[in-house]
This record gives sequence, C-alpha cells and structure tokens, in this order.
Amino acid sequence: MRANAIRISAVLIVVVALVALGIGLTMAQERRGGGGGRGPAVPPLIMTTRAWEDGGVIPDKYTQKAGPMAVSPELKWSQVPMGTQSFVLLMHDPEPVLNKGSKMDITHWLIWNIPGTSNGISEGVAQGELPDGSRQVSLRGNAYMGPGAPAGPYHHYTFELYALDTKLDVAQGTPQEAAGTRTAVVNAMDGHVLGKAVLVARFHQ
Repeated sequence: MRANAIRISAVLIVVVALVALGIGLTMAQERRGGGGGRGPAVPPLIMTTRAWEDGGVIPDKYTQKAGPMAVSPELKWSQVPMGTQSFVLLMHDPEPVLNKGSKMDITHWLIWNIPGTSNGISEGVAQGELPDGSRQVSLRGNAYMGPGAPAGPYHHYTFELYALDTKLDVAQGTPQEAAGTRTAVVNAMDGHVLGKAVLVARFHQ
C-alpha cells in the first residue's frame, strides 16, 4: 500500500509540474503576442481619397482631359505599421499588359522616400524632388501624369502604397529612365515592405 501511495504521489508531482510548465509556456506566448508563435492580427495599411470612391471614375481635373493643368489627387493613409521609415507610392495603368499591347504597363506616377511620419499627400504635388526628400518620376516628367486612356473600355488606374522599414538609395532619374527607375525602386524595396494599400480609379476619354 505504501509503495502504491509513493508511486501515486510521484505521478501527481509530475502532472503538476507538466501543468505548471504548460501554463508558463502559454503565458510566454501571450507576452510575445499569441499562441503558436503567431502575434495578434496587425491592422492593414489603409489609403483613401476624397476625389473618388474606390473603383469609381476619376474626375477630369486629375486626368489628361485637363491638359497640362491636371493635378495629382489628395491621398490619405492610416494604420501605418510600426517601424515605418518611408513610403513608396506607385500609380500605374495595367491595361496595356492585360490587353497584350505592351510588355510593361504605364508608370503614371512613382514617388519614393515619402517620410515615414507622413499620413498622406496634398492635392497638386509640385514637380521634381520635394523639400521633404521625396523623389518622383513618371513616363512624361518628374511629376504626376494623369490618366489618358482613349475612348473604349475603361482603364483601371491603380494606386499602390507601400510602407517600408527603410529609405531607398535610388536616384531621382529622368522620364526617359522611368522604367529603369521603377525597376530600381522595386528591387530596393525587396525585403523591406511592412504593409501595402491599394486604390483603383477608372477612366477613358
């Protein structure tokens, strides 16, 4: 009887130790952000504009219908990931590739090294390198190039915002080098993206 009691006591001690170990591991996981090594869900980066509803038709003032007076739209973003050091904004028209009329879609606007403390850009961004260090290029200049799709099916102009954990060492570049500059920016972003947001606008003449 006494031997059985000793064995039962030993088993209970082991069970209690395993339970305590399990509780300790669970608490450690919670302190790190969740069980199984998976942290709590991180809110996605969000980009908005007051110029149109996401997926809607972009107003003429922001397009080539306005001629050289076309202005860039105001854009805002929120829920910025922790550790963001800069943003990259790319506006492009994927239709030429989708319609197999080109090997590369059209770069309408690429801005990089937007400060990580920024929560958006104002309407009518000036040309060239900006006072805050942001650099920009498009197919036609160091500035925004509005949509100019011809009559026919709508083109879907896509604005992509990337939050990065670094600034990019990519030179300003010229419009003639827009494709190469875009490639250099994308390559430099590799491994540094903390979050992404997308807006779409439709347009045709």
